[in-house]
Amino acid sequence: MLARLYLLGLPWARICPLSCPVHRQRAVPRTLGRLSFSLTTTTSLRPPPRRLQHTMAQPVTITVAATGRKITVPTDLFINNEFVPSVDSKETIECINPATEEVICSVVAASEKDIDVAVAAARKAFKTTWGKNVTGFERSRLLNKLADLIERDAQELAELESLNNGKPVKIARDFDIGDSVQCLRYYAGWADKILGQAIEVDNKTKFAFTRHDPIGVCGQIIPWNYPINMWAWKVAPALACGCTIVMKPSEITPLTALKLSELVVEAGFPPGVVNMVPSLGSVGGAALSAHKDVDKVAFTGSTVTGRKIMEAAAKSNLKKVSLELGGKSPNIVFESADLDQAANWVGLGILYNTGQDCTAGSRLFVQDTIYDKFIPLLVEKFKQLKIGNGFDEESGGGPVVSKAQYDKIFSYIEAGKQEGAKAVLGGEKRPGKGYFVDPTIFVDVKPDMKIVRDEIFGPVLAVAKFSTEEEVIELANDTTYGLGAGLHSNDANQCMRVSQALEAGTVWVNQYNLLNNNVPFGGKKQSGIGRELGSYALEEYTSVKAVHWNYGEKLDWPL
Repeated sequence: MLARLYLLGLPWARICPLSCPVHRQRAVPRTLGRLSFSLTTTTSLRPPPRRLQHTMAQPVTITVAATGRKITVPTDLFINNEFVPSVDSKETIECINPATEEVICSVVAASEKDIDVAVAAARKAFKTTWGKNVTGFERSRLLNKLADLIERDAQELAELESLNNGKPVKIARDFDIGDSVQCLRYYAGWADKILGQAIEVDNKTKFAFTRHDPIGVCGQIIPWNYPINMWAWKVAPALACGCTIVMKPSEITPLTALKLSELVVEAGFPPGVVNMVPSLGSVGGAALSAHKDVDKVAFTGSTVTGRKIMEAAAKSNLKKVSLELGGKSPNIVFESADLDQAANWVGLGILYNTGQDCTAGSRLFVQDTIYDKFIPLLVEKFKQLKIGNGFDEESGGGPVVSKAQYDKIFSYIEAGKQEGAKAVLGGEKRPGKGYFVDPTIFVDVKPDMKIVRDEIFGPVLAVAKFSTEEEVIELANDTTYGLGAGLHSNDANQCMRVSQALEAGTVWVNQYNLLNNNVPFGGKKQSGIGRELGSYALEEYTSVKAVHWNYGEKLDWPL
């Protein structure tokens, strides 16, 4: 979902992206022009567009014209370590290439009954082959094996990710997948170190201890902006703790989740531990949230949907919920900042992943004493980033993920113009195919404008000026969200004061959008509850049991 070392992929970075280990092993051919691909099934007969009930859908083989690679992708549901048809649904989900607007393939859409089957498989595995029935050492071994397999297949996964999501192959491979491998290995290290406490009660007669038990069957609902990365963020801590999983990937980008399911089998995980059920959110997401045999649901996505998930969880079995939701994050540039570096970080904050990032620094506040100098510098930096085809090595960003997202972004751009903001860069549609949105900067914005209040989820920056530290803290915190925030200053005392005053789950000082797997991440206010990453994420997948042991006290009776 978020940039880690992603500064390396931007044109104004001073570090070559070829320095990373994965990139040194595999290089994407430099290919210009529009991507095309062909689609065939793995059998001589194509399955009918509308499958008969219980008919197994065939895997598809996608030939990527840019690289010549043939990628075979399963299209059925993944339950109990097998790809299986729907129990009762004939519905399919079309997967679109956002760079060409062409259909890549279709996958089976899970029904509510399919969710029941997947949950039952996860429950059986939790009771028999996973949960408390396997050691932390074994969980660690399997997670490390899975990480190795993903690293082995990084290039293939990156190309598939680029086809379905639009992001550049180099970004998907070197950063999203590279980070996912690290995430799995980080939690593999935790699997045999999940500890309770020994608590003194009475040294002569009693003591107590706690256990951190796996919470059980977990429903996990992941978004479309970082399909592989979010898969790893959810899967790794859950498996490390001993939980089993029923995951619903986004209906827009399900292909890499299905491909990763093959690696789950190859790694040696028992059947039912990880299950993958592509579905519409209104079907699969709703069913998981309301399911009475799901012990916890984890969701990354919009605040509106997060509310519905909490409501469904409360009305069903009061299952545990963790939510990573939207944001409208402030980024502040003070007069003492290194302006060239600040402009780089502002660019990373709003343009990485073409702005499709929950922590995107979409509200920029620049001190009035440097405003006239900083804005031209920022415009020049933004012009350096190429938004283009994901298979072009020069592209630092790709198209946005879908027609719906494209239309949403341009509706906000038009609203900004109509409300009186001035676009000093971008804001116009490109001709031709593909959901491409160029970097856009608005100045002369007011706090009540839609482009200032609402999460746009695109490469659109709203810039305002401020005079004092107190003023900008008030402006920055004037939002219903609280996911991320950033500030740029060479005044150490100011950095400490402002970072403490900003109401956000993550605050970046003289940087933006970089995360680490060992540092917790999550939001305040309407940006969510719970934490991902770091040791804190383990708390989301465990329940604490207290055991009181009496070895010396005799009870007199009656009372």
